[in-house]
Amino acid sequence: MDREPLDPCTPIAPAQTGIGVVTPFDFALDRELWRWVPARVTLHITRLPYLPDPVTVGQAAALGNPHGVRRATRDLLVPQPRAVAYSCTSGSFVGGARGERALVDAMLAAGAPAACTTSGALVRACAELGVRKLAVVTPYVDEVTDRLLAFLAESGVRTTAAIGLGLLGEIWKMSYADVLAAASGLDTSGADALFISCTNVPTFDLVAPLTRRLGIPVLTANQVTMHAALRLAGVPTGQIAGYLPGEAALSAPA
Repeated sequence: MDREPLDPCTPIAPAQTGIGVVTPFDFALDRELWRWVPARVTLHITRLPYLPDPVTVGQAAALGNPHGVRRATRDLLVPQPRAVAYSCTSGSFVGGARGERALVDAMLAAGAPAACTTSGALVRACAELGVRKLAVVTPYVDEVTDRLLAFLAESGVRTTAAIGLGLLGEIWKMSYADVLAAASGLDTSGADALFISCTNVPTFDLVAPLTRRLGIPVLTANQVTMHAALRLAGVPTGQIAGYLPGEAALSAPA
């Protein structure tokens, strides 16, 4: 039986690739995550329960509790994402390499087909780029920043210079000017790359201009997280240093 020709004005929905994202309760940059993925990818985002604590090591440890992350992951599995990302830098480095691995294991145990964390994604990005020396900007108080530097050292990455801005809350209210000022005040001369920590720090439009200004790769928390998640989901991205968001990512070499 012949079928009636399809009206050329009728839209055809493309096949979509889903990625689950577990974020802290105060995550406020949903749009920035979406900007890092191509149009055929959809993000399924859930937040961990509210904590009344300031941004300290204690809060990071609570956010990085594998049991809570496992429960949150279960909430994401109904739309069948191809991968799940735990999108929180401090929560994934506060327990060291063992703590980061426990979070990945928790997501996999919950049923995620593949899983990554922000801090694990950073280590993989450094390995991909051959980065052994890293300059670091964080919004955190010193005790939290120190945990990040210890995690990097444990992962074979030496910190050449670091600055923490001492914020105990409302990190998402940082402006691009705040981030640029912090990066400009850091000596990056001995670094292979710069990392701007925290998924609640806005950075999307700063990566390219900062890379040109500094002459070294600029890595950010949301950038490395989405890059790792896309790869786990089977979406080509190219090398992270030249990673282009949007549709361009679909034609980049895997």
